Parts: sequence; structure tokens; C-alpha cells
Amino acid sequence: MSTAQPDLTQLQVLPALLRSSPSSQELQLKVVSLFETYRAPLLRYVLAFGISAHDGEEIIQEVFLSLFRHLQMGRSRSNLQGWIFRVAHNLALKQRHANRRCLDRLNVEAIMIETHPDPSPSPEDNVLSAQRQRRLSSVVKALSEQDQYCLRLRAEGLRYREIAQVLGISLGSVSVSLTRSLSRLMRAGEL
Repeated sequence: MSTAQPDLTQLQVLPALLRSSPSSQELQLKVVSLFETYRAPLLRYVLAFGISAHDGEEIIQEVFLSLFRHLQMGRSRSNLQGWIFRVAHNLALKQRHANRRCLDRLNVEAIMIETHPDPSPSPEDNVLSAQRQRRLSSVVKALSEQDQYCLRLRAEGLRYREIAQVLGISLGSVSVSLTRSLSRLMRAGEL
């Protein structure tokens, strides 16, 4: 371990340590020394968990902040190397689990988007629908007045016999009128 005081201006990962009380100067130096010694091997270790370098750096910072608090509270100083790696191990597992949950949530959202596409029609569908409506509307307007009445009454849910009574025509006339009108509409809808 290094006995010389480290360059604290380069040490950006432990800002909380640098603001602590002067009475903990010795403790700060101990933690900074351990940081310099174990940072690289700890980072290699936590990156082996498949987490990003950014998350790995965050874990290293958390490990040494936890170490500072651990020592500040007067807890055991035996086997600090083992303690540091155990804390890093636990934090890396926790981060990996959080990353997987996030990825799973994103995958579920992607599957939902794929299997449940937006139910609203696309702009192309809107144009085609508008063209079809104009075509059908022109066909309806081209029908005779009696055929239009029969068609509208049927669309309102009236039965053939009721349409015949409303319009004062025979049941056969209603049937012929509706058959003729629906046939024209179907041909226009197929275009």
C-alpha cells in the first residue's frame, strides 16, 4: 500500500469522502489507498457480470462509499479486501438483475407492439376508405328514389314486410329493389 498522500484532484469518484470532517483524515487516506489498489481489479470483476462500464464505475463508487461508512462506524477492519469484493459482488448482482428486469420490460413492450398493432387506421387506409365511401355514396345517389328509401329503411333495421307497409309497395317490389341496390353496391365496393 502506498504511504504517500494520493492526488485527490484526480479522485472524482469519492466526493463525499473529500467533504468529510478533518478528524477523519486518516480514514480518508486509508479508503483512498484501498481505492487506488483495488479499483482496476474490482472493475474487471464487476464487468464480468455483463453490466456496462458506466454501471461498473457506479458500483465501484458505491463500494468505496460503503467502505468509508463501514470504517467510520468502527466496524471490523479485518479482511477488507474480501469485504470490498463481497460488496462489489452483491451490488453487481443487484445491477444485473435490475438491467434484466428493465430489458424484460422492454421486450414485453416490443412484443405487445408487434402483436397488438395500433388499431387506428393508417393514412393509406383512411384514403382508401374515403374513396370507397365516395364511390358507394355516388352509387346510392344514382339509385331510384324508391330503391334509396328501401335501402335506408332496411339499414334502419326494418323487415321487408315493414318496408312494404311504410312505402305502400308490394313485398316483391321491396325484395327486387333491395336485391338490385345491394348488387350495385357490392360491385362498386369491389373496385
